[in-house]
Amino acid sequence: MRHVQGRVRRAWVALTAAVTVAGAGLIAGTAGCAADGAHRARGALGAPPAAGDTVRPPRDDGSRDVRPGRRFTARVLPGNHATVGTGMIVSLRFDRRIGNRAAVERAVRVTARPGVEIRPHWFGRTRLDFRPRRYWRPGTRVTVDLRLEDVEGAPGVHGPRHRTLTFTVGRSQVSVVDAARHVMRVRRDGRLLATVPITAGGPGTATYNGKMVVTEKFAVTRMNSRTVGFGGEYDIKDVPHAMRLTDSGTFVHGNYWSGDAFGRVNVSHGCIGLRDVRGGSSGTPAGWFYDRSLVGDVVEVVHSADKKVAAGNGLGGWNMDWETWKAGSAAG
Repeated sequence: MRHVQGRVRRAWVALTAAVTVAGAGLIAGTAGCAADGAHRARGALGAPPAAGDTVRPPRDDGSRDVRPGRRFTARVLPGNHATVGTGMIVSLRFDRRIGNRAAVERAVRVTARPGVEIRPHWFGRTRLDFRPRRYWRPGTRVTVDLRLEDVEGAPGVHGPRHRTLTFTVGRSQVSVVDAARHVMRVRRDGRLLATVPITAGGPGTATYNGKMVVTEKFAVTRMNSRTVGFGGEYDIKDVPHAMRLTDSGTFVHGNYWSGDAFGRVNVSHGCIGLRDVRGGSSGTPAGWFYDRSLVGDVVEVVHSADKKVAAGNGLGGWNMDWETWKAGSAAG
């Protein structure tokens, strides 16, 4: 599905005691979104942490030989000065294939206060991620120090200017979606905050199992089935409260078209749907969850009919055991 519009919602509802949110009637044949197929955001607005920082090449001021096309850039997630959930993984996305991965890896230093072991893992030649063994401790301040300017990532191609980015880890929020029971249990700092009825992927389009991380937030966005290979099954121009979980297109989002499916039956094309109203509202389950979510929060799906999400699909690295993760270093 492709996202062609986003707008920021201002509502923030104060944290409440643990609640159970009810759902409402089924409209046969309706569906949410797709678990596989690229979503593309244009004007992606939402919480500031949703955007990453692009580290660009230095300007040619005449003091050095900087020829067009001889520098690589890196988009870094999360963005500078962001406050994120405890499941955030630092991810560098390069605009060129990196041949000398070891040199590039050694030029990137990710540190935390309080201290914790942080290790890198390469996904192919254009992406380098960093994470600790377990979710970040709330309150941790993380520094990403990029010293790539003099590094030759590929023959004759050097990195962007030096830059340092920082972000802060906020409270812990982990939500577990039980696709078989049609509920999502939201836990804040280990305490059950809410049990929310959901609808997950239906037969043939089941939702991925495994740990996924919120990487973008859209107050309202468009989802079109033609962009993910489902023909003309749907084109919903105003999907409210959408939060991206994978690069391939899994979202948790508001759903106003599936009646009383929530808590009863799975009818989506792979996404996790929460009851909502057209235009979105803070008073709905979807609005309640959106207002309490950060980029970097973890959503884990269990008991779905699909396979486990790939570690490189979105920030899915938490599905990889620690030894396998460390083996993905190019520098040893």
